Amino acid sequence: MEGKGVLVALVLLLLGCRLGVEAFQNGKVTTSCKTMIPGHEATSPQNTESPFTVSTQKTSYMAGQDVTVILSTSSPKFEGFLLQAREEASGSAVGSFVSTPVGTQTLTCGGVASSALSHTSNVDKSSVQVTWRPTSNRTVQFYTTFVQSYQTYWVGVASPKVEFTGEYNSNDNSNDNSNAHDSSTARPSTLPATPLDISSGGCGESKVCFLNPPDCDPAQNPANCYFLSATLVSPGSSAVQYQMSGPSDGYISFGFSDDQEMGNDDIYICVMDDSGLVQLQHAYSTGSTTPQSVPLGNISDIQTSVENKVIRCSFISTNSISTQRSSSSQAYYLLYAHGPSSNGQIKIHTGTFVSRDRVDITKPGQVQSVQAPAIIKAHGALMLVAWMFTGSLGMIVARFNKKLAHGTRLCGKDMWFLVHVLVMCLTVAMTIIAFILVFAHVRTWSGGAHPVLGCLVMILSFFQPLGALLRCGPQHPKRFLFNWSHALNALAIKALSVAAIFTGLQLIDSSQNQWLPKVMGGFVAWEAVYFLLSDLNLKWSQKSEDTHLLNVVMGGPLVPGLFLLGNLAFLVALLAGIGMS
Repeated sequence: MEGKGVLVALVLLLLGCRLGVEAFQNGKVTTSCKTMIPGHEATSPQNTESPFTVSTQKTSYMAGQDVTVILSTSSPKFEGFLLQAREEASGSAVGSFVSTPVGTQTLTCGGVASSALSHTSNVDKSSVQVTWRPTSNRTVQFYTTFVQSYQTYWVGVASPKVEFTGEYNSNDNSNDNSNAHDSSTARPSTLPATPLDISSGGCGESKVCFLNPPDCDPAQNPANCYFLSATLVSPGSSAVQYQMSGPSDGYISFGFSDDQEMGNDDIYICVMDDSGLVQLQHAYSTGSTTPQSVPLGNISDIQTSVENKVIRCSFISTNSISTQRSSSSQAYYLLYAHGPSSNGQIKIHTGTFVSRDRVDITKPGQVQSVQAPAIIKAHGALMLVAWMFTGSLGMIVARFNKKLAHGTRLCGKDMWFLVHVLVMCLTVAMTIIAFILVFAHVRTWSGGAHPVLGCLVMILSFFQPLGALLRCGPQHPKRFLFNWSHALNALAIKALSVAAIFTGLQLIDSSQNQWLPKVMGGFVAWEAVYFLLSDLNLKWSQKSEDTHLLNVVMGGPLVPGLFLLGNLAFLVALLAGIGMS
């Protein structure tokens, strides 16, 4: 029994240590809000002077102004931290941290959401810069617990006091702009009551503009226009005003690059935080992973707004553009990306476009975006022909035209069956080729729902002919199972392929009115009407041998001929649109 007791105690000790370390690693330390002492059992805070410091970029603030807080050290580095702002009078946690740089998270302390900030991993840190927003007009002080290791930590390291000095004058931005200079994230210096006035006026004459679609205007049609402009503040100046606008439920961003691919890019991001407000972030990408936050640098006059899921952002920068290329040239490719976010952190983008040529932002001009690569166009054309022409033809023949060349057989098979097999095999072959082409080129899942829908079409298309090869004979008592499964799978493929084509056309259509998806809508409606009328005709013909009006109309060659001509017209229009995209 004694041995068992020792074993149990050892297991509990190891489990407790593990739980303690996990709590330390992920920074979920809401139980330490009041004392700021981490739950590291059998350890005590250090009573020596902390090698880590907490400072602010201003010693006073006015109502409506944010404060940048900096946690820093030269040596050693710290693994974790807990940061709070507390009122001088009451000692209560106040305000909220409105930026969450990579590796940080907000916590709820004392019932106040986002009133504390901590780490999310135990990666070594030498500096953390965050933005704090006041919610009361009181003198505050920032307190931090720094964790160097599990056994070594300092509690309640304090910053100098930050005093409240009065109401904020939105016309006086000098103090607030200094707040943005070295932070990786910054709030706008003013919060306009109405959306920012951003338009395409002056594009090509006084400013560089990059738009998608190329003929859109963010002032006239903001919900369908992604826009970026760069304007020199004055001739010969290094200060550039950037304005950005676009529909998004998370963020819009642009970057400077030495090539047309993601990696080693200087990026600015306008992203919504968990309170629904927009903050400006500066980042640098080192590959296809999430860009890493860097200090904002020399940024001023930050203004943002969001209305009806349209994000607008404006700021002035005197930062030099930083990429890996060592060249005196000031020309770079422009990248534009947008996508969802979570608590102020960007997720993988759902849409991008890239400039066709290098751009010098000091020279006004209209920037052209890269057209869809030929391999992408080939993918779209193959899928369109496969599932809106040959696939439709195969389904129509099998469903409504089993009397095709009645009495004529080839290789012991009815003509309708041979036509059905031929066009459906051609359809599956085109689907496989289109699938291989796009994934060999893109090698990623970007594009939202489109690649998912395409994969489902590919999988179901593979099983369709396989099931047909394994079918039982026509007189078999279980034959109805094959008939139903084959028909339902065909219907599912058709529905998914239509959805995939719609989403694909939306991705490559650069026109302002998105005419390609609209033409596709007409195409689908055209087919649906013909299928519905043909099905009604089939049902009535099976119930009664009497000739009815619908049978007279549908039974002759005129209506099927018109249907095929209409299909060809829609198909040619869409193929032409894909070619011009």
